[in-house]
Amino acid sequence: MSYVDWQAPEPLMQEAVEFVRKVREAGGFVRKGVNEVTKAVEREQAKLVLIAMDVNPPEIVMHLPPLCKEKNIPYIFVKSKEELGKAAGIKRPASSVAIVDPGKLARELDALIRKINEAKLGKS
Repeated sequence: MSYVDWQAPEPLMQEAVEFVRKVREAGGFVRKGVNEVTKAVEREQAKLVLIAMDVNPPEIVMHLPPLCKEKNIPYIFVKSKEELGKAAGIKRPASSVAIVDPGKLARELDALIRKINEAKLGKS
């Protein structure tokens, strides 16, 4: 799993996945799947990207971390594509999800991104 450049603590992963569900239920907008997420990042529409660690083959999502870094978009790896798909409101696993519009949860998104950045700094 060489594409995983850092691993967040488990509770933070869970919080990020749960946040996707909250955004969706609050009428926000999320993009699902590697193609949609890649487009959202390239167009700098993504506010936060979640990438599943159990994607096989890993080449499917390997380009996302460097692309996110290039566009200065925060990202987090999460344990399971099944959980990610469920949180995004689809019946299939999702290799990745991008939060494009958090709707009325913008402040919560900022707080989550702050936690992710702090966790990342603690790892390096």
